[in-house]
Amino acid sequence: MTRLLLATRNAGKLVELQRLLVAADLGEVEVLGLRDVPEFPEAPETGATFAENALAKARDAATATGLPAVADDSGLAVDALNGMPGVLSARWSGKHGDDLANLELLLGQLADVPDERRGAAFVCAAALVVPGGTEVIEHGEWRGRLIRAPRGTNGFGYDPIFVPEGEQRSSAELEPVEKDAASHRGRAMRALLPHLGALAG
Repeated sequence: MTRLLLATRNAGKLVELQRLLVAADLGEVEVLGLRDVPEFPEAPETGATFAENALAKARDAATATGLPAVADDSGLAVDALNGMPGVLSARWSGKHGDDLANLELLLGQLADVPDERRGAAFVCAAALVVPGGTEVIEHGEWRGRLIRAPRGTNGFGYDPIFVPEGEQRSSAELEPVEKDAASHRGRAMRALLPHLGALAG
């Protein structure tokens, strides 16, 4: 059986990525998270782009464990903020991973922005690193608009204020399978699937 490490401690991301791999029916692949392997030093996310951060995380994980590793870096690019928070999405309020503080700060910054100028996109870069071999990066983007108050309890991060194009519900009101089919992470991971299938094969 092929063992694949998803280099994340974010439980929401791990569940999403595991669902995508199961749905792809790649055969005998055992998916592990960082909690399933011995701890190793993780470099801080200092890249200027999602791709740089994803590749650094996957390289660290593959080097430390000897396992093929997938890592993603993703965030929200807001048109009215010139693409910010971007790579700073998870720590926009100053503290990494405080979803509520990040969301409230962003809503405050956009308070005076009219509805027609509240366009945004979730962006994801997903990297696969095979020890001594392949390095692949794929990208996904999910366009939409930002609403003025959170709605829904599915998802995490900025999902409750993001309404995808062609949809009336927020990302956090979508069923998991609907989100996987459309999301930035779903698109980036599906682009990686042929490479992951080669590992399993």
